[in-house]
Amino acid sequence: MSARNKWKQFLAAALVICGCFLLGRGAREIFDSYWGQKEATKQFETSKRLEASKRRPRVPTHRRLQLGEAVAKLSIPRLGAKLYVVEGTDTRDLRLGPGHMPGSALPGEDGNCVIAGHRDTHFRVLREIRQGDEIDLETPEGRFVYTVDGTQIVRPTDVSILKPSQSGILHLITCYPFYFLGHAPKRFIVDAKLEPPLSAAVHSPHSASSN
Repeated sequence: MSARNKWKQFLAAALVICGCFLLGRGAREIFDSYWGQKEATKQFETSKRLEASKRRPRVPTHRRLQLGEAVAKLSIPRLGAKLYVVEGTDTRDLRLGPGHMPGSALPGEDGNCVIAGHRDTHFRVLREIRQGDEIDLETPEGRFVYTVDGTQIVRPTDVSILKPSQSGILHLITCYPFYFLGHAPKRFIVDAKLEPPLSAAVHSPHSASSN
């Protein structure tokens, strides 16, 4: 066999191995995200039952959360998206679901609530989000509604969206472009604000006692 044919065979084998590796990696991410969301669902529903059994006014409280713990159910009604948010933004946490950044405000609190997710699994849906969309964050304490103000594309070094806020705001973060091989060079940001009137009505002690 000539050296040229040997080189072609080597190249073909290398491409097959590389393809199998990428396929296996993608399958693992899909598997991890699926089972991570199932586990987060169980944790979230258990927390809701425990909170309901306490029979007290449901207001946002700054709870101490463990990494990987289910924080909230995130819904975007127009897009039919329902995801369970976990605590933490490390690689392991983001395999389970979108991750709430530790130290940022919890859903419903005054402050900057920051949630990050992978563009090729949980947060791929953000490519279709638009101004005016409703984002619901349900926690064991209640349901909080945010309205999308807009989106922006920034460099990874731009951390201005992480700044504290006096009012209730939400930032969803994922990599950009959505269809990109390898590490995406930019970040896609969703800016949203908390809607106090609806939030207050949902968690009013008077409304709860009238049922």
